[in-house]
Amino acid sequence: MPDISGYQYYGSHLGCHHRYLLPAIESVLSTLKSQPKRVFDLGCGSGAFASWLTSRGCEVIGCDPSPTGIAEAKKACPGISFHVGSCYDPLHEKFGCFPIVTSLEVVEHVYSPREFASCVTNLLVPGGTAIISTPYHGYAKNLMLAATGKMDAHFTALWDHGHIKFWSVKTLSTLLAESGLRVKKVIRVGRVPPLAKSMIFVAERR
Repeated sequence: MPDISGYQYYGSHLGCHHRYLLPAIESVLSTLKSQPKRVFDLGCGSGAFASWLTSRGCEVIGCDPSPTGIAEAKKACPGISFHVGSCYDPLHEKFGCFPIVTSLEVVEHVYSPREFASCVTNLLVPGGTAIISTPYHGYAKNLMLAATGKMDAHFTALWDHGHIKFWSVKTLSTLLAESGLRVKKVIRVGRVPPLAKSMIFVAERR
């Protein structure tokens, strides 16, 4: 398995993508019955989203393969439990199962997405909810990128540890279904839906 620990973080703060992801995620969380909301944040980066979840009353454990990310997370949010690890580790054996697993803008970086999906499923209790976001791809958006000459910038081939998988609603739905997750809702966020920046999958463990 390639080394996935090299993604570097400098500081712990919400990114530009959180501006359009968080309002939709807050709406999803408000519909869930789990109280208190115990959350495992897979690919937590430098902990900004985990901190946001905690501010909404969630009990959070965060995990990321980047040592610099976890170091920044622990420094910024000492009250949250952060750990170095990845979807290739048997995380459920160490941490148990949760009613909610989140993973924002992670699956597009993953070399073995089926292992990612299996990890998410194993971390969930039966009936638990996965909230997964990734950049959106569809015909209209791909056509717009090609027509405007922005394909190179979008596909970021020169970004070390950057995006290596590019998901559509159909392909990510297939991945999650294979692992035993039932997709309940797909929310496209950022811009109008056909040109959305990202999509948020809400899925339930069968």
